[in-house]
Amino acid sequence: MAPPTTIHKFESEEQVAVALAIYILHLSVKSIAANGTFSVVLSGGTLIHTLRKLTEPPYVSSTDWSKWLIFFLDERVVPLDHPDSNYKLAYDGFLRKVSIPESNIYPIKEKLSPEEAADEYEERLKHLVANGTLKTSPTTGFAKFDLMLVGMGPEGHVASLFCWHFQRFEKKKWVTFITDSPKPPPRRITFTFPLINSADEIAMVVTGEDAADAVKVALGKHAADYYPLPVQKVSPEGGLTWFLDKEAASEL
Repeated sequence: MAPPTTIHKFESEEQVAVALAIYILHLSVKSIAANGTFSVVLSGGTLIHTLRKLTEPPYVSSTDWSKWLIFFLDERVVPLDHPDSNYKLAYDGFLRKVSIPESNIYPIKEKLSPEEAADEYEERLKHLVANGTLKTSPTTGFAKFDLMLVGMGPEGHVASLFCWHFQRFEKKKWVTFITDSPKPPPRRITFTFPLINSADEIAMVVTGEDAADAVKVALGKHAADYYPLPVQKVSPEGGLTWFLDKEAASEL
């Protein structure tokens, strides 16, 4: 039986940001109490902006940031200080404003090809599983993150798993690469669906009118009638929670 999917609809992106902060802090307290750490996977796009409440009072003092571990759902194969880097986006908008130790943040290695960067990141994750830093999914044997924060592109892609690209069907690799992303920059690495779906909890954070059509396909009553969008393959072992603002939910 699939775990429950919860759909929260809010009047504004501001309300989404507040609800998301409360949800994340609740999970962080629970996870740190159970495991001593809280492993969080970030994606790019507007998601980092929607995390802003975590860096403000009263939320910023409500968690033990030293126990957080930060990973990246996908990454552009560019230098970490490049404007296209998801790490730079996350650092500027979130990480530099909270006190997560630098040693607990796992960006990609620079100066590697996309294939090498993907292999290196997968090896690092496997090492963290082997030494007990990350949990393992009893179902898949893949790393099991406490929380993945996932955004969605207007055509329904998640991570760098695009509709007409074979990477969305990858079953064995934890991390794969892409050299022809339909959105620039073309060279990226990305978690695969088996790794994504091994997560304890996934928050799908979708705001803005340009996402409304894909939200309708993914969550509407005819969701099963069509060739599935990548976002429809998100099905974690734990809970899936959608955070939508009024614009993103406008077609439902």
